[in-house]
Amino acid sequence: MIKMYGYLKHTWWQALSAITALTMRVMADLSLPDYMMRIIDNGIVLKDMDYVIRTGTSMLMVAILVVVLFFTSNFLASYIGSRVGDLIRKDIFKKIESFSLVEFDRFSTASLITRSTNDVQQVQHIMAMSFRILLAAPLTGIVALIKAVELTPSLSWIFMVIFPIMSIAVILIIGITSPKFEKVQKLTDKLNLIARESLSGIRVVRAFNAQKTQTEKFQTVNQAVYSNNVTLMRIMSFMDPVIMIFMSFTTLLILYTASDRISAGMMQIGQMMAFMQYTSQVLASFINMTMIFTMLPRAMVSARRIREVLDTQPMIIDPQIPLSFEPTKKGEIVFDRVSFRYPKANEDVLNEISFTAKPGTVTAFIGSTGSGKSTLINLIPRLYDVSKGSILIDGVDIRQVAQKDLRAKIGYVPQKGMLLSGTIEDNLLFGAPEASHEVVEHAASIAQASTFIHEKEDQYLFKLAQGATNLSGGQKQRLSIARALVKQADVYIFDDSFSALDFKTDAALRKALHKEVGESTLFIVGQRVSTIMNADQIVVLEKGRIAGIGKHRDLLKTCPVYYEIASSQLSQEELA
Repeated sequence: MIKMYGYLKHTWWQALSAITALTMRVMADLSLPDYMMRIIDNGIVLKDMDYVIRTGTSMLMVAILVVVLFFTSNFLASYIGSRVGDLIRKDIFKKIESFSLVEFDRFSTASLITRSTNDVQQVQHIMAMSFRILLAAPLTGIVALIKAVELTPSLSWIFMVIFPIMSIAVILIIGITSPKFEKVQKLTDKLNLIARESLSGIRVVRAFNAQKTQTEKFQTVNQAVYSNNVTLMRIMSFMDPVIMIFMSFTTLLILYTASDRISAGMMQIGQMMAFMQYTSQVLASFINMTMIFTMLPRAMVSARRIREVLDTQPMIIDPQIPLSFEPTKKGEIVFDRVSFRYPKANEDVLNEISFTAKPGTVTAFIGSTGSGKSTLINLIPRLYDVSKGSILIDGVDIRQVAQKDLRAKIGYVPQKGMLLSGTIEDNLLFGAPEASHEVVEHAASIAQASTFIHEKEDQYLFKLAQGATNLSGGQKQRLSIARALVKQADVYIFDDSFSALDFKTDAALRKALHKEVGESTLFIVGQRVSTIMNADQIVVLEKGRIAGIGKHRDLLKTCPVYYEIASSQLSQEELA
């Protein structure tokens, strides 16, 4: 939690102003019991109404000043809390963007969303409350205690009785609530995960009539959140009557002790009233601090979860002195004995992969499900880093260049045609915002997307829904391909990007690709033999190893794995 206050350097003058306003408010507020004592003892008792009016007017002016300072300090506290929340959210988002897929595997998407929203709100709230209460309460309590003891030393023993009892109660409450708050935040992660899965997969849920199953899953976690919150609220509600009992007991103790002294002429009535006021302010400060301390465990849990994200160092980072690619070279890629293992896995997913892909050629990958095809091509843009060996582009190890420079050379089309909300043109310009409209239209034409785009009323300005649910799977894939082509990259990676296309569109697209990006290095991951059979080289993967490499005709004769795949898709005439 202490580290969170480092964000205050961005709001130092507002923080200084808030502290100044708080200090002035406390000192002005604490002068009111003195005015009251003087009115009672010097005005009312002696029946001097002029004195009452003069002192009362001064008291009114001080009260107005207290109200003004109260609003000022609260406004500044709210601003500081909001500003700190804004800075934390920006830092979290920036950190998340630097994560590799390894970190995304460690933190679930739902958890990262919760940490960016709910956890930040908890820290933002406690930060604002710190300037409203946490700074004011101790100052008020200490000054009021000093004034009370100076005013009536003979009654100061009352504080020695009350404080230890209340302190023990607060410590017990914090000890009980802290683990509960941590559990609530973890359950909130799970609640967001289930809600996100149900909403994003609503078509699947409805297709399988699984609404009841998803509702039950949600209700189970929701009930756990409810139960924990009810327990916390019961503990918190128990505090109010306990505190009121303490305050009432303290008031009775003061009245009982002071009455004898007033009767004996050892204490004035105004003096007793002032002491009671000071005591009330001391107890009110203690109560306010208690309220903050009961909220603090949840904020500390949230702060710890935020720091966990901010302190995480991505496994894939840029070198301190990055190398540069030679502009004259155009994307020769060499896999040199590459092996890869996922973090905490017991065995390699890829083993000793070696091949060379030259500019102007098409390298295709095929193999059974789980053979490592997508994992292999994800190593090229450094979505993961190799465990052993190296990947060279134009003779430079990709780990020796900046990730930004590496990915600028690559046009990547993932397995799932993921599009963002916005217009079609916004999505096509995503990787190359400076591209002209002519380039966009040409890329859409190559990707066989221009036909359905021109059928839309707004054409390239057609608005996509979240997840592009107002497009078909094939349309989304074609737009994803066009988005990559707009970059005019040296290297193109198509990760099973033709699976949702019909055979006619598939053939037309591959023909246009070969014609338009013939000087680039193309990687194609495919399940259809017809999609990859004309590639310059086909890499056949089996359980993370190369089972064969060569052209289609050669592999039919030399690679049993490839022949088995091909024979399941092609006729005997095509295999001959």
